[in-house]
Amino acid sequence: MEPQALKNLLERLAAGEVHVEAALSRLRQWPFEDLGFACVDHHRGLRCGQPEVIFGEGKTPAQVETIFARLAAQGNNVVATRVSAAMAGPVLERYPAAEYHEAARMLTLRQQPPRLTTGVVGLVCAGTSDLPVAEEARITLELMDQRVATYYDVGVAGLHRLLAHAEALQAARVLIVVAGMEGALPSVVAGLVAVPVIAVPTSVGYGASFGGLAALLGMLNTCAPGVSVVNIDNGFGAACQAALINRLGEHETEQPGPSSSDSTHAAEKKDEHGA
Repeated sequence: MEPQALKNLLERLAAGEVHVEAALSRLRQWPFEDLGFACVDHHRGLRCGQPEVIFGEGKTPAQVETIFARLAAQGNNVVATRVSAAMAGPVLERYPAAEYHEAARMLTLRQQPPRLTTGVVGLVCAGTSDLPVAEEARITLELMDQRVATYYDVGVAGLHRLLAHAEALQAARVLIVVAGMEGALPSVVAGLVAVPVIAVPTSVGYGASFGGLAALLGMLNTCAPGVSVVNIDNGFGAACQAALINRLGEHETEQPGPSSSDSTHAAEKKDEHGA
């Protein structure tokens, strides 16, 4: 349950549009719902600003469908990662509005209208082979109502492609940089911008890349300050971190400045004590 959904329920209760018993019935499901094989965390959106997301890998299609249905019943957007096409089938039949994203292996259902952030998350991807990880990040960000700008296939083998976007990258509030092979791109990007850079190593590469370990170690050993690193192929984790950072910026822009009365009071104090 997201804060807005709880607010809507309380407002409807106060307006007499919802009976007390009906509201109580909904509140009884919080903070979690025990399904036997899973405890669905309905309060995560309230606590963390981001609702629970289903990790599909290792679950049966029936388990994914059941958890998906319980999350969807709350009226929130629903996201499942690492989902195969076969696993997505039952959910797509039950929810025609749901979408399966084949490249990213994600299953999503948007039920809330977008409330896009003013700040932009820049998503930089080194090569086309890294796109599945980048797409996992992009789709996650969009379901979290983040404004996203993508810069794909701009790896260090052709640095001019990246530099063509330098001004736009500098305007982003936070950047996600996805790269495999030697994993150099996040260090290069961090040397061009004054915003946080979240590096995502991918498992793309030949033998000595060791399934992304070479890129991971390269990013962890970056000489550029301001770079944080998530796990190999973890576009979802990078998106969550970027969304939290971007929302902090939203709160800062919403902070009220000094009111005219505050300014007048300060001026009076100055007159009392002298310049």
